[in-house]
Amino acid sequence: METVLSLSNITKSYGPVRALKNVSFNVPEGCVFGILGPNGSGKTTLLSIILDVLKANNGSFLWFGQPGSPDQRKKIGSLLETPNFYHYLSAIDNLKITQSISGRGTVENIDDVLRKVKLYERRKSRFKTYSLGMKQRLAIAATLLGDPKVLVFDEPTNGLDPVGIAEIRELIIELRNSGHTIIMASHLLDEVEKVCTHVAILKTGELLTTGEVNEIMQDEDIVELSAADLNALADILKPFSTRLKVNTDSNTIHLPLPKGTSNLEEINRLCFSTGIILNHLVLKKKRLETRFFELTNN
Repeated sequence: METVLSLSNITKSYGPVRALKNVSFNVPEGCVFGILGPNGSGKTTLLSIILDVLKANNGSFLWFGQPGSPDQRKKIGSLLETPNFYHYLSAIDNLKITQSISGRGTVENIDDVLRKVKLYERRKSRFKTYSLGMKQRLAIAATLLGDPKVLVFDEPTNGLDPVGIAEIRELIIELRNSGHTIIMASHLLDEVEKVCTHVAILKTGELLTTGEVNEIMQDEDIVELSAADLNALADILKPFSTRLKVNTDSNTIHLPLPKGTSNLEEINRLCFSTGIILNHLVLKKKRLETRFFELTNN
């Protein structure tokens, strides 16, 4: 798989404050890559550097295997902050102005991008009549002018209500399915888990981990079990792990094991041989939110 973006030891300081500290990772083609971190972790600074809004103090980055250039930049659509659309103009007229200023795409391209973000039917409506979700979709439409291969978004669902968040989530998935690579900074872990295939997690400018979402979440096996006699089941399982968790509310036990070592058939056989009949036995995937807090709270 081709690498769209490669970062090598990116460092950025604001006076004595180091906003980024030797950050390195690769973004593969065709993924939705989430850059996660608490406020002040360096997410926006990092996006600003790869878009040539800021200059790094040290380190380098490559787009499509080459240093950034005006030609390379045309392959990248970005949304770092909401564009200043004219409230009294329609979607079409606002995008015509954006197209004229940016030089990206053509006037004929505008209908295509409005269809992509599902605003074509409202293309002649004034911007002020749009919901927050529609306004954000129009902002994403502006990034699609010129059909860039890569889209870079900073907090694309920030300030939206649940309906608007769902709209943007679905749009991001559709854009990926249509061939775009998407890089997005976000603090909404539930949304990232639903749309991102890869993540990089930052804390105070340092890269804690990066990789495929499933790999990062599944740092260990979590086996969830249940039986009529929960205490007896817990006694059988205690030798397996000192971190056994009994949840009486859900009548389940969580058994953490080293990654890749769980054998559900063997566990079921052991319980059955000691007279415990399991009524529930699954290998659970850890939620990204849980893994995120484990990493950032250390």
